[in-house]
Amino acid sequence: MLCVDISNEGLEQLKIILEDWIPKNASIAVASEDSYIYYSPSIEHLHLTIEDKIHPESVASHVLQTRMKTGIVLDSTIFKKPYFVIGYPIYLSQKNAALIIIFPSSYTPEKKEPYKFLTGKQEDLWTPVPVEEISHIESLQKRTWFYANDEQFKTNYTLKELQTKLPEFFVRVHRSYILNIYFIKNITKDITTNFIIQLKNGTELPVSQSYINDLRRLLEF
Repeated sequence: MLCVDISNEGLEQLKIILEDWIPKNASIAVASEDSYIYYSPSIEHLHLTIEDKIHPESVASHVLQTRMKTGIVLDSTIFKKPYFVIGYPIYLSQKNAALIIIFPSSYTPEKKEPYKFLTGKQEDLWTPVPVEEISHIESLQKRTWFYANDEQFKTNYTLKELQTKLPEFFVRVHRSYILNIYFIKNITKDITTNFIIQLKNGTELPVSQSYINDLRRLLEF
């Protein structure tokens, strides 16, 4: 874990060090407690205003809670529009903090072979489960669960991480759900005209307005 002084001078020194290895036109933010306490925008992001408070679904929030580095994932909470970011746990004057690198819009992460299985935990047992058998994945009470063959498994991955690492037949439909389209039975609307997905096992999942267009494009309806 990186330890730096919380003063502006210390943060500026950190920025100089990072510029040697972060992508050109990337921006740097530091978060602590419930707010972003430092932001150094690149030319790419000068026209954007960073949110003051940390969103609970953000990479910064995840790093502060888990004290673990994230992969390169999409985060739409920092500027209210999606950018690829990566988060690192750091330590600032005896306080936990998160270092966030915000990539330029032209950045495209290196494509890797999608996951073929997820290893899930049930009590003291770990089971590798082929992704084709997973019906959906849920974020609940700050933990991630996936469901396969009428069983529930816990995984250490977040939905943000899984969203870019699963095969193309998985789609994000809600801030709390990713589903396997091959397990969809039908899609209907409720009395408020919001879309509801019913899976083949009877499970119903809501579709939020933020993700309905992705679902429409994938299923062409």
